[in-house]
Amino acid sequence: MHRILIALCALFWITAAPAASSDEHEVMATVHQFIDGFNTGDTKSALAACADEVSIIDDFPPHEWHGPGSCARWASDFDADATKNGITDGIVTLGKPRHVIITSDRAYVVVPANYTYKQKGKPVKEIGSRFTVALKKGNTGWLITGWAWAQS
Repeated sequence: MHRILIALCALFWITAAPAASSDEHEVMATVHQFIDGFNTGDTKSALAACADEVSIIDDFPPHEWHGPGSCARWASDFDADATKNGITDGIVTLGKPRHVIITSDRAYVVVPANYTYKQKGKPVKEIGSRFTVALKKGNTGWLITGWAWAQS
């Protein structure tokens, strides 16, 4: 009898857990589009995930970008910094989101991230970083309006 009760409780817990909404899937698809574009060097795809006006904070100079064309300026500055510092083969791997909060046409996402790359040919791993993203839903779907990268 005890096993049956445990099995019923487990079944209830599994079926009662809230499923991710379609908006949540769409929000994360936009986040992944940006990261996948970065990982494959498809800047056009990555930039298509961004709204025209975005606020960005990252760990390389000038450390912040905002206003029209911010994502494109960030990408250009990232490439220049990577070239200057001998960084190649960068790959960002996202973990399971810690937060996906959707309020009407706005979303807030916090996701753990790892960044691996080569610096002057030597492998480097940044493990346990955080990628925090703000998005807005418009006529064409969800777009990134702000993001910040924080190394752990």
